[in-house]
Amino acid sequence: MSHQQYEGVIEALHACMEACNHCYASCLQEDNVKAMSECIRLDRECADICAFFEQSLTRNTPYVQELAQLCAAACRDCGKECAKHDHDHCQKCADACHTCAQECEKLVS
Repeated sequence: MSHQQYEGVIEALHACMEACNHCYASCLQEDNVKAMSECIRLDRECADICAFFEQSLTRNTPYVQELAQLCAAACRDCGKECAKHDHDHCQKCADACHTCAQECEKLVS
């Protein structure tokens, strides 16, 4: 199968990875970094998983469903944590994570 069929999810994965990386870097600049530690940790996990899944889809991986499940879980967890914080970067990241989780869940049958 061609990776073009995954165009929508690839776009969501890339947007989520970028949002998580921005949130991660921004959280490190916040006054109380310790209070942001779980957000930072989940941003890194989510960004890495999204990037890996994006690359895997462009290689026509046979593990679409397994990776989609993992990515959706990481995005849900990261989005839930980011939504707890009032910072603009956290709210934007939460939105990107929720969108990406929904796109990944469409791939799981």
